[in-house]
Amino acid sequence: MGDIKRITDYILTWLCYGDEEAAKRIAYTDDEKALETHDIIIVPNGHLGKDLIVPELKKPVVEEPAKEKTIIRTDIVYAVFFFTSRAEELINNQRDEHGRFAARFSMLNQKSRLQIPRLDEYARLVLKQLHMPLPATGFGHIYLTHDIDAITRYRHLRGAVGGIMRGESKAVWKAWRDIHNDPLYTFPWLLEQDSKVKKAETIYFVKRTRGKGYDYPQYCLHGRDFKQLKHMLRHNNAYLGVHGSYYGTIPPIQYSRMYRAHYLRCPIDQMQALADAGYTDDFTMGFADQAGFRLQTSRAVRWINPKTMQLTPLTLHPLIVMDNTLSQANYMNLTEDEAYFLCERLIDKVRMHHGDLCLLWHNSNINNTGYHRSLYEKILGCL
Repeated sequence: MGDIKRITDYILTWLCYGDEEAAKRIAYTDDEKALETHDIIIVPNGHLGKDLIVPELKKPVVEEPAKEKTIIRTDIVYAVFFFTSRAEELINNQRDEHGRFAARFSMLNQKSRLQIPRLDEYARLVLKQLHMPLPATGFGHIYLTHDIDAITRYRHLRGAVGGIMRGESKAVWKAWRDIHNDPLYTFPWLLEQDSKVKKAETIYFVKRTRGKGYDYPQYCLHGRDFKQLKHMLRHNNAYLGVHGSYYGTIPPIQYSRMYRAHYLRCPIDQMQALADAGYTDDFTMGFADQAGFRLQTSRAVRWINPKTMQLTPLTLHPLIVMDNTLSQANYMNLTEDEAYFLCERLIDKVRMHHGDLCLLWHNSNINNTGYHRSLYEKILGCL
């Protein structure tokens, strides 16, 4: 079943921040004689590739039996596998009203565990025991991402009719005369803000759905509004990704091989289909109801299928903060000051571990209501 050695070799290299030669100095075994040829032994708990258990998130038990030789008796390899493969979702069948494994069901929803990237701390431990320099403080990558759930509020038939029925005829007319007057068309402002962050990669995830139910509204990818928007985004060096359907249909690849599920609704059973469809980078991996480190890391990691024990080509990019998570009453329901303080704390953790900072702000939230416009400015100002 699967290739356990390939998986363990990958995890050891990942713990060493991609340094394959350093990873060769580590043995994943309970045979202490391996210290004759290796500098570190990580003792397995016997569960990798067998039955699943929930690992404890605590300071690893470390022994130093000889000079510059270390035994780590806590199976941190299994912990990396467990959290980055999403294996917890196989042994916990609780789901929210959208079929998502929510933070409130997870063992991470205790004692602020979601605010600590424990796997990154394990990686630092490994580097220290190998007497290697720790990664420089700073960001590996900054991903400023935006899901385009709707381009405009009024410039489609249902939106216009609804606006008129609500007594918003003037707003509808202004939007039809000039798209920049539509309250959801905040892309120029977002592009201006994102351009202030040096070396940030900006990604807009585009819907390719039928626009029914939770996928409403659907904008016409061949219409004038979207073509104008696409040209503006590409002119400003923004990337386009695919925003998947709420209902799990995986659209054919278009624009790029980057993917994010609508509503962050990406059941674990869908992950292999996503990889098989040719997508290489997924940006869904955050909890909708709690900000933080869902995968217990701030660094990109390849997805291991916990059912087949296969290392897939699909790379998961941890989503650290989504705007709705902070403000919605059924999620965290934070004030602007509380939200900024939390974001600052999480960003500091990413910076400490030279991780990847991935933020999600919707164009539909950057208007004159709520605090997301001012909060986004403050967050970008501290990067």
